[in-house]
Amino acid sequence: MEKEVIELLKEIGAVEYKPANLQAALQDADALVVRSATKVTAELIANATKLKVVARAGVGLDNVDIAACAKRNIKVINTPGASTDAVAELAICFMIAACRNLGRAHFGMKNKKWEKKELIGGEIAGKTLGIVGYGRIGRLVAKKAKALSMSVIAFDPHSKSDEYAKLIPLEQLFSSSDILSFHCSVTEENKNMVNANSISKMKDGVIIINAARGALIDEDALYEACKSGKVRAAALDVYPSEPYSGKLLSLENIILTPHIGAATREAQERIGKELAEKLKEELKS
Repeated sequence: MEKEVIELLKEIGAVEYKPANLQAALQDADALVVRSATKVTAELIANATKLKVVARAGVGLDNVDIAACAKRNIKVINTPGASTDAVAELAICFMIAACRNLGRAHFGMKNKKWEKKELIGGEIAGKTLGIVGYGRIGRLVAKKAKALSMSVIAFDPHSKSDEYAKLIPLEQLFSSSDILSFHCSVTEENKNMVNANSISKMKDGVIIINAARGALIDEDALYEACKSGKVRAAALDVYPSEPYSGKLLSLENIILTPHIGAATREAQERIGKELAEKLKEELKS
């Protein structure tokens, strides 16, 4: 975490940053602050008798056993709005980069290749963007995409159409989109929702963007689809297992980044301030 965040937390109480033995450190802790890598399991908090709050610095709570915390009356909080702009901007960046073959163009130049004729791309203006998950981030992606002259459709069982996107059924979304961007959490129902079957129903040459959760996409299915050209390009910031070192690295038409969706100075500052304020309030009560 950023040094500024640690200093804000120190104003609340004593801070043990990155303890060598987390489970042992939790025996005397009032609060646990984590990012996405630390798995907060029932076993981890079993002996944390003083623990009052688990604070996730970020959006998703996939790495926190909420039920186990509830049994112990441990409050779980996060900072859902702090990184919205950063993730939405990365998704838009991915769309443009994938359409214009920027990954291959960059590495070609690094390898002294001048592939001007081979790298004719496409424009995002006029394309249909399908957004899966129409919450804070999905809605902001839609707003930005509209400003770039895209037609936007979305799927979310808990949201309604608005001025930025028309909500439609998932299967219709898959078959109608030129570009698909994922902005939802993972559940048992949607795990590997991008698979061989769902890809077969997508447009030939579809572009797939994932800055949400790696488990939404079946890696083998995406690999085969990118190799065959069914999926023209993909851009991923998240993976089922991280750090990622799998076979998608071998493909030229996939852009891969190391889970940097929220990694902007502005987002980190917002996350830190919001987290410290929420934690202070929870520990007061």
